[in-house]
Amino acid sequence: MRQQLDELLVRDIKPIDPDFLLTQEVKSILYSDIQALTVENTAILEWYILGDKFLTFIITPQSPTPIVWPSSKTDFQALVNWGKEYLRDYQEEDKTQWRENLAPRLQSLSEILHINEILGKVPKHCDQLILIPHRFLHLFPLHALPVSHEIWKRFNPEIQSPEPTNPCLLDCFKQGVRYSPSCQLLQQAQRRKRPNFTHLFAVQNPTNDLLFTDLEVPAISQHFHPKDILVKNDAKKSVIDDSRLRIAHCAHFSCHGYFNFKQPLLSALLLADSELPPPPPEENPSRYLPLRNGKTLDLTKCLTLADIFALDFRECRLVVISACETGISDFSSISDEYISLPSGFLVAGSSSVVPTLWTVSDLSTSFLMIKFYQLLKAGLSVSLALNSAQLWLRDATKEDLQTWTSKLTLTPTQKLIQLPALFNKMEANAKPFQSPYHWAAFCAIGQ
Repeated sequence: MRQQLDELLVRDIKPIDPDFLLTQEVKSILYSDIQALTVENTAILEWYILGDKFLTFIITPQSPTPIVWPSSKTDFQALVNWGKEYLRDYQEEDKTQWRENLAPRLQSLSEILHINEILGKVPKHCDQLILIPHRFLHLFPLHALPVSHEIWKRFNPEIQSPEPTNPCLLDCFKQGVRYSPSCQLLQQAQRRKRPNFTHLFAVQNPTNDLLFTDLEVPAISQHFHPKDILVKNDAKKSVIDDSRLRIAHCAHFSCHGYFNFKQPLLSALLLADSELPPPPPEENPSRYLPLRNGKTLDLTKCLTLADIFALDFRECRLVVISACETGISDFSSISDEYISLPSGFLVAGSSSVVPTLWTVSDLSTSFLMIKFYQLLKAGLSVSLALNSAQLWLRDATKEDLQTWTSKLTLTPTQKLIQLPALFNKMEANAKPFQSPYHWAAFCAIGQ
């Protein structure tokens, strides 16, 4: 039976979808093949966590073998403790302490991972970085890790001033920082040629409780023609099928997301009519999921990870999951398997995915996404457009944002009440979104 299945896959499935074989068996990849994934000025940092230490592999086009940096046992224990404290605070219902501690925590993680020392081994001419985390490292915004001014200067010797106040990894690499779940998936994503980028499929505020999503999606849609947008109550799972998605060049989901730590395949994007009042109609954890807000989630009306694996995104260059917790992976497994919503979209055929690592702010997310698409449509790559938008949001002053938002098409409520309330009693040079909470949750995965 195994032989018959293998023959079926090769004879009938592979000609239609060459990448489907990845869902059946992960084959090893040669170092020369990994090295081929790096163009002249690109470096790969890949981590591997062992039982008593972690390893960092540095791969460049010029290096005949990977440079291997081993941690000490002390660093390993510090990393484990750091991860436990981060997740403990994040999983609290009130995330105030987690948000307030995020910036100093990232500084500590940078020191534990010895980021300055690692980057000192990366050739100074490199202007693009690919990060491949391992296990629970997938949960953290490694692109936002602080670096020293000396390391920033190493990669930006021509820039005299002004230097960034608190430089991070994004400030070092002019062509961007992106992620991949593994070298194999990176190889598959980079083989996908998607020259077309005109057709948009979008889901807009299906639960009708995200105020600035109704600013975000219309602003983004101006860059596309044709466009297929499911707004609020129209965004039902019953109308989202392969016939719509198969022709989309960009899929944008602006909605709530949920990661199921106990059953990752039941992680989901929330669609219209998916939330029910309590109590659950029946005790069925594979269908009904109690939420912290007291409501119940009907997973049959959501787009779950299991559903996503079965979708057809063969024409899609980019999937943006502008929702909460869409980049979280199954960190509890001790295997190397990477299970997450982004991996589902990559397996389904998209060459790039932009998810989030935590519960994000509706307002700052809308600003970030609008700027991201402006840069993307100006010709920047996915990773560079996202990174540039993140640094713009981080460094934008109240005055900058007021000038920028004055050019957007706003509803009367947004124009007269919501945005003035944001900027009220704020100094002109204040930076309202400087905290990594507002900009670091998003990461570019894939091509």
